[in-house]
Amino acid sequence: MKKTVLITGASGGIGSECAKVFAQNGYNVALCCNKSVFEANELCNLLCNNGFEAKVFCVDLSVGGAAKELVEAVVRWSGRIDVLVNNAGMALNKPFLETEEQEGKEIIEVDLLAAMQCAKYAANDMIKRQSGAIINVSSVWGICGASCEVYYSAAKAGLIGFTKALAQELAPSGIRVNAVAPGVIDTKMNANLSDSEKAELLNEIPSGRFGNGYDVAKAVLFLASNDADYITGQTLNVSGGFLI
Repeated sequence: MKKTVLITGASGGIGSECAKVFAQNGYNVALCCNKSVFEANELCNLLCNNGFEAKVFCVDLSVGGAAKELVEAVVRWSGRIDVLVNNAGMALNKPFLETEEQEGKEIIEVDLLAAMQCAKYAANDMIKRQSGAIINVSSVWGICGASCEVYYSAAKAGLIGFTKALAQELAPSGIRVNAVAPGVIDTKMNANLSDSEKAELLNEIPSGRFGNGYDVAKAVLFLASNDADYITGQTLNVSGGFLI
């Protein structure tokens, strides 16, 4: 039976590349999106037209019970979940003292708590087979923090702590839990950066370029693969040397 990967935030730059890479490696691909329904459907059509199995699931993961419903729907569709990629997220570039309480809560709910709930229910399915992989998409800001992105940094740091703790809890059940920490990736999330800000960041990247979604997707696929079957609780830095 073909394996199934569930990717949240599947219509974004990283999520869409993850979907393509997993599809090309023989997975059924469950594409979870919230607001970017058009983009998710376009991606799904692209995959299906190329002979891959994919389906879109539109869910607002910040709503209570949504993660459970999502996992149940994916299992009904494919029969199983072998890999969960917790990629859904949002950013907020704003001074901490000017950030409204509700704005901060939304970041924590989407970037951290939703991932925890998706992992909880996906793990329930994985435990039945005593195998599975969960990959959380964190950020280098979750490691070192970023000025004017306090809530985002806190949520991404929380994902790293969550990864370490859950890895220990699920290892006896044959489930591995890891994270990737992308650096400056050329996606819509960073489209608000000015030319001068981009130039300044580029000067800090030893590899001499911004990353792209494919760079991150390859790392995610590796952590999900049998090549990483003795790796768990780790955070793989994908930043071109931006953070060492």
